[in-house]
Amino acid sequence: MKFNAMIRTALAGATSLAIGLGTTACSRDYTAAYVYSSSATNGTVSGFAVDYQTGVLTPLSGSPFGSQLSNPTTLVPTPNGKYFYLIGGTQNAQVQEFAIGTDGKLYGQTTYNITGTYPTAAAIDSTGSYLYVTYTYQIGYGPANPGPGGVTIFKINADNSLGTPTNVNVGNHPAGVAVSAPTVGAANVFVYVIDQETSPKASVIGFKQNTSTGALTLLSGSNCTGTPTVCTGYLSGVTPSAIAIDPTARYLYVTDRSSNQILGYQISATAGNLTPLVSSPYSTGLYPVAITIDPRGKYVYTANYNSNTVTSLSLNSADGSLGGSAVGGNFTTSTGPTCVTIEPALGIYLYTSNYLDSSVSGAQLSPNTGALAAIDNTPFPVGSLPSCVIAVANGSHSSSLVNP
Repeated sequence: MKFNAMIRTALAGATSLAIGLGTTACSRDYTAAYVYSSSATNGTVSGFAVDYQTGVLTPLSGSPFGSQLSNPTTLVPTPNGKYFYLIGGTQNAQVQEFAIGTDGKLYGQTTYNITGTYPTAAAIDSTGSYLYVTYTYQIGYGPANPGPGGVTIFKINADNSLGTPTNVNVGNHPAGVAVSAPTVGAANVFVYVIDQETSPKASVIGFKQNTSTGALTLLSGSNCTGTPTVCTGYLSGVTPSAIAIDPTARYLYVTDRSSNQILGYQISATAGNLTPLVSSPYSTGLYPVAITIDPRGKYVYTANYNSNTVTSLSLNSADGSLGGSAVGGNFTTSTGPTCVTIEPALGIYLYTSNYLDSSVSGAQLSPNTGALAAIDNTPFPVGSLPSCVIAVANGSHSSSLVNP
């Protein structure tokens, strides 16, 4: 869940490559991961190597890399870290596939059209089988004729190319999307979409995924009717802006940028329906527009655009509540953080894209407390008006979850 609506307001064929990634990063070149940031000005992507000892970012040879998109709004990596998809455009909303070389260099692949316009966010399921892209306007609607948006569903083929898209209509202003992973004892996969609809109320719309086709079926707690489409679901504050699911797929969190809060929900493993957490909501910095959870499932971080901070909160795996006096509160970034990511190789370096500063800020998180400390030489300059930032591991790295 991203910062894409504000970015849009502010702004108004390549060759294929077969790549193979090595098994370990640190033994080869001391690079734990790669970080990529998209520029909303010229569509380029800045790439960096992450030093495994310090988290310092070093520009990759050939960076920034060109794309075929205008006004990119977000990026989403595949689970294996070998590809990512860049989403952008306005009336000509598109997705471009990028292959990541063994040295982190990018190789642009095919570009695909989305089934609507003005894309906002994207997510991939844990098996890397389907890409979901939310967009603001269905065909026939636009800024001059506001109407509902929807979700474009792409099948991800074995070579990471995308199949023919299908579409699901959603209510007004879909702003974010998240996909749960199958849980122990339950093979169900659920997809949740933020709907900023002001009437009847802003909400989270829940779907069950058909794991064979990627198709979405509304959960019993959600409803979409009428022409144009109006949706109701699980109430999510005033202006929900970003969404994340913890690694165990038991808890879902939504930032509300208008009330400076996180709303928390428990996910039913069998039905997918959401139940608000008793201790929710939780306070953040000013205007939270992005959220992420560390790979261990212990800490939640939000990028707060108006206060130029990242809020750190501990995650209690027993009940999903957020807080904890051991966490270090707010970390100061450069101006206007839009996205926040944690590299998945070591899980200890966090980065934000800073829209108004044209930079990426970096911090090291304490695995014991979740507190953030600035890494050396931060912030790092990137392309003008960075809309988002992602990180992928350099080679194969194991993941660690904290289970109750």
